[in-house]
This record gives sequence, structure tokens and C-alpha cells, in this order.
Amino acid sequence: MSRPIQIVEVGPRDGLQNEKAILDPAVRAELVLRLEAAGARRIEAVSFVHPKLVPQMAGAEEVMTALPPAKGRSRIGLVLNGKGYDRALGTAVDEVNVSLSVTDGFGLKNQGLATRDQIAMLEAIVAGRANSAGGDTPVPSLSATLSCVWGCPFDGEVSVDQVTTVVRELARLGVREIGLADTIGVGDPWSVTQKIEAARAAAPGATLRLHFHDTRNTGVANAYAAVQAGVDVLDASVGGIGGCPFAPGATGNVATEDLVYMLERAGYATGYDLDALIATARWIGERIGRPTPSALSRAGGWPR
Repeated sequence: MSRPIQIVEVGPRDGLQNEKAILDPAVRAELVLRLEAAGARRIEAVSFVHPKLVPQMAGAEEVMTALPPAKGRSRIGLVLNGKGYDRALGTAVDEVNVSLSVTDGFGLKNQGLATRDQIAMLEAIVAGRANSAGGDTPVPSLSATLSCVWGCPFDGEVSVDQVTTVVRELARLGVREIGLADTIGVGDPWSVTQKIEAARAAAPGATLRLHFHDTRNTGVANAYAAVQAGVDVLDASVGGIGGCPFAPGATGNVATEDLVYMLERAGYATGYDLDALIATARWIGERIGRPTPSALSRAGGWPR
């Protein structure tokens, strides 16, 4: 099985945003560079959110300034609204990932916007991006990620219809890559397959990217289900660190090294150096003051 699977590294953003430790921009930039040296080609490097809300993400501009240009690498900036998007345009990000929620409850807590208002916000960003195209400054590529696809900490269960309604709107706006996120880690492999099939039918021309949290020990199993369903792009966080500060009880992402081990062991190609990933997981664990929760950072790879 030589089929390539792209793993988008989200540790510097989703990984660090829920940690108690607040790392300097220089340390976060070093994490990005270590992950790129380990094979990351797309990496969520920063988040353009208000530092009072997420102090761990303060200094996004400084992080981007500290990163030298890297051919063949895409540095991604997450934004929650138009102000964040404007900030991102003032930096060297290669891609902007707009976060939206399929539920009103989480959208209001995370962004102060109900789902319909988040879609209107994205529509304004898309329109502004179209107006900027063709100018002297390159416009970063655009993707979107939908939070709480498998469950919401405020609204409870999320139906297939809720997901497909929002996915259909993103397809209407021309979003070419749509992330489906299990923000609080409540999904199971069977519901993963079901919602992938529904999202693919709602946006047949879009690439689907899957984002899993391992809150209830189903992250790797859900990633397996996604690959079996034909998904070729997965998010993961080095060391399995992370979570959402606006979602009570949402713990770490599926670990990059655990996912790479499973896929490479089965013969899939990820482009990552597993030993370098494990070393980076242990390094960031020292910086945040606790061992990272990933299995591979404890047990190591195999064969040795």
C-alpha cells in the first residue's frame, strides 16, 4: 500500500493552545522548524485570535517573522473572523484556515457567532479574497474547518443533516478543502464513515480533511476509518498535545507519531521521519513541563 497520506501538523496551534504553559514566539517558531525537519509539509503554525482569549497564541506575527522562507512547505494561520483574516494577510502565511462550527452553541462560545453568521463571515472573507486576487501581493490559499461535527459540548449530539447543511454552504462558496473536526473526541469509526460519505455527497468537488481528538481513546481508530473511506488528508498534533479552551473536557489531538507509525507500518507513505517526530514530542514535553501523552513518545517505534 504505497498510497500517500498527507498529515497536516497542528501541534504549534491546536497542540499548544490548551496547555497551561505559555511559550514565547521564538520557542513556538523552533517547534515549527523541528516539525518541518521531521517531515511536516503543511503545518498550522499560528492562530490569529485575541491574546486575551487565548494567551498561548499571542505573538502570531512574531512567530511568522521568525520563520525563514521554506520551499515546499505551507505555514497555515487559523482565523475565527474577518479581523483575524486581516491580521493573517499582514504576515507570510501560505494558507488561511477559517474555523467555523456546525452548532450554534459552540459557535457562540468560540466566536460569538451563530452558525448562519459564521457562514456570512466566511462569505465576506471569500469575497474580499476574490477582490484581492491578481494584485502585487499573493493571496494565501483558503481552507475551512468545521468544529463539533460529531458532538458539541453545549448542544449535544450533532446530526448528519446539520453537518451536510454547513458543508453544502461551504461548497457553494467555493471552499476547496473542508476539514471535519471531532473537537471533543466523541466520534466512533462507524459514524466517521457515515459523515464522510454525507459530506462527500454534499461537496463532491472538495477535498475532505479529518481532524480527530483522542479524548476517549478513539482517535487512531477514527483516523483508520477515514483512510478506509478514502480520505487522504488528516490533521495530527505532535505528542498528542492540545485541545480546545472553549470546549470543556476536550483533551489532546491524535498524536502525529502514533498516526505515522500506524500508517507507515501498514505501508502507507507519510513523508515523516518517525524517530525525529518522537524526539520532537519529547522536546516539546520538556518545554510545556509534562510528558506528552502519545504512545510512541513513551514506547518508541518498531523495529528499533
